[in-house]
Amino acid sequence: MWTGAVCVLGGDQDVAAAAAADLSARYAESHRRYHDNAHVRAVLRDAGALAEELRLSAVERAVLAVAAGAHDVVYEARPGDDERRSACWARDWLTRAGVEEALVARAEELVLATMTHSAPPDDRTAWALLDADLAILGAGPAAYDRYRAAVREEYGSLEEPVWRAGRAAVMAGLLARDPLYGTAAGRRRWEAAAKANITRELNSLRDATAEFD
Repeated sequence: MWTGAVCVLGGDQDVAAAAAADLSARYAESHRRYHDNAHVRAVLRDAGALAEELRLSAVERAVLAVAAGAHDVVYEARPGDDERRSACWARDWLTRAGVEEALVARAEELVLATMTHSAPPDDRTAWALLDADLAILGAGPAAYDRYRAAVREEYGSLEEPVWRAGRAAVMAGLLARDPLYGTAAGRRRWEAAAKANITRELNSLRDATAEFD
């Protein structure tokens, strides 16, 4: 999918294929528990479905696919730094493939949007990516719990109180967003379940904190 999307943007097929191989290898790194090949495939799938509903142009769909593929290509559980380095990775490979600067900048912008999960209200392509990236929040309870446990493993170096405080802050911020998802399709698919899952996790984190205090 990465190679085809880069070619739609006018990029060289051989360079795109080399980038796709590097991308796949990075998502297969042994330290990843959630942000792996399964995650990026899910984001690509859900972003594509939202793009279909939003009737994005072929070029915007290709940029979306490139950004979705690259958004976690660098992942060391260092929020902010990971996204910036992933955006740099995308810029480097797209430039080497000969994609025009405006499209390179657009893909870079979309990857960086995952740092805050915010975008202008009318940027439908950005919201397709952001909603797809957060689709796991609206999964069934069992799948959500597996996601939650996998992310905890990725942050295994953190002491439990530090993890609980940081995770609770992030999840409380997401719960406070109204709506959580920026597209109508995203809200229809995931909003209610996501709010229920986040509330359940926050209650669990607070109960654990009270138990250890």
